[in-house]
Amino acid sequence: MTDLHPGDQLDHYQIESLVARSGMASIFRATDTLNGRTVAIKVPHPEMEADPLLFDRFKREQDIGEKLDHPGVMKVFHDDHRSRIYMVMEWVEGKLLRNVLSEKRKLPPERASCIAASICEALAYIHSHGVVHRDMKPENIMVDAEDRIKLIDFGIAGQEGSRRLTFAKLSNVMGTPDYISPEQVKGKRGDGRSDIYAVGVILYEMLTGKVPFTGNNAFVIMNDRLLNSPIPPREIDPSISPVLQEIIYRALERDPRNRYASAHEFAKDLEHPEQVGVADRPELTDWKKRKSHWPQRVLMYGLLALIPVAVFSLLLWVARHS
Repeated sequence: MTDLHPGDQLDHYQIESLVARSGMASIFRATDTLNGRTVAIKVPHPEMEADPLLFDRFKREQDIGEKLDHPGVMKVFHDDHRSRIYMVMEWVEGKLLRNVLSEKRKLPPERASCIAASICEALAYIHSHGVVHRDMKPENIMVDAEDRIKLIDFGIAGQEGSRRLTFAKLSNVMGTPDYISPEQVKGKRGDGRSDIYAVGVILYEMLTGKVPFTGNNAFVIMNDRLLNSPIPPREIDPSISPVLQEIIYRALERDPRNRYASAHEFAKDLEHPEQVGVADRPELTDWKKRKSHWPQRVLMYGLLALIPVAVFSLLLWVARHS
């Protein structure tokens, strides 16, 4: 794991406590002794440093974090003089949105709309800087006591000009089926509209306490969004307004061309719902008609079964050209 403990000194950072541990890194609360600032330090585990693909994810998160500067995005501080590999981030008091939802199950419409609008404004900023998050979910959103948000974990984010496909990306796409967009299920790269789709799922979940698509396994969940419509939010909770339901449907359009064209447009509708017209959507009535196209399902399973082969081929190519 890591050899750091509370009370240790890491360069000019005084380690105070271990606050989180994952399979790839440990995060510590620390004090910068040069200026007294409280920071979060993310230290990769040795096995991650030894894996070039996982380490690429760590470096990607660091590079993007240093590039971005927005109140809704976790800031990463640049420093060329470090005795080992680690990332220094701003310290944020708050909870993961996942923890908030675990405690509350669902949120009042006004609060959910405000949080979603803040997420969209942060996304609008990163999209304008050529970055697509690609892993939007409640686990990657911090919320403080005033419901101010921070986007975190840019490990599988995409940047303009980046064409690399890594195993880290594949594993994360497969690991978060509830929030992945239909075009990503089909194997397309995805763009800012894929992030918009994920926020639509998050908004649905904040309002209803459920995600729009469910199933016994990841394959079923991903296939469901290609064929079926979710239960209308107002069927679950009639207190959700028709306008707010319409906003969700616009974010969850199966075809990205019909979705909100930008996160800013999404935020604008959330902030000014009185300007949103409500469409007579077929999704409001056809959601009970459950489709199950076995030929498509068999094809999708076949394609997914090829992923390990593709990963092995990629690793073999890297080994031969390193």
